[in-house]
Amino acid sequence: MSSPSAPGRDTPRLVRKIIWIALALIVLGGVAWYAIFAATKPQQAAPPSAGAEQLVRADSHRLTAPAEEKARLVEFLDFECPSCGAVHPFVEELKAEFGDRITFVNRYFPLSAHPNSGQAALAAEAAAQQGQYQQMAAKLFENQSQWAGSQQSQAPLFRTYAGQLGLDLAQFDAVVADQKTEDRILADIADGNALGVNGTPTFFLNGEKLTLSTKADFRQKLADAVK
Repeated sequence: MSSPSAPGRDTPRLVRKIIWIALALIVLGGVAWYAIFAATKPQQAAPPSAGAEQLVRADSHRLTAPAEEKARLVEFLDFECPSCGAVHPFVEELKAEFGDRITFVNRYFPLSAHPNSGQAALAAEAAAQQGQYQQMAAKLFENQSQWAGSQQSQAPLFRTYAGQLGLDLAQFDAVVADQKTEDRILADIADGNALGVNGTPTFFLNGEKLTLSTKADFRQKLADAVK
């Protein structure tokens, strides 16, 4: 006949069992709480892609400032590029037509084949520091036939343009000579290279690199973007 277990031996075992059960319930409760929290926690927006950051920087030249932006057109340009000069008047037309809905942005992309394109970009940036980027850009394009293709530095001519615009020439000269100005332009070139820009003008509409065949095609793409 078996004898009953002694209470003195079973009590510690029972206590240990109760403790383990309690710990298990705490762990399970924690897992359940985490699952509920994760399921109900608001999803954070994904960080902007590198491409988006490269396309428009904080210091990029925005030519229009619509109250309600419906699209963004970014142009990588070279002031000595004949194609950029040829399309400039039409881009101005588009800016007048869509500027209240589309943010037009210019980025520098001077090509090594154009000996004065870098100096022209420096002049444009120096003018921008005095609030006249668009005015200098217009002068560079409108007078492109006078200086493009020259193997001699056209910096004195660009300084003349600055004087015609009424800029502070001492400040203009200082900005042109400042290494930070060159670095600013090189940063645009680096972004363009990263985005696959290999010629000018290159346009991006809402982040998409455009392939354009006609002016009508260009205008239609903008019209579709603001619908």
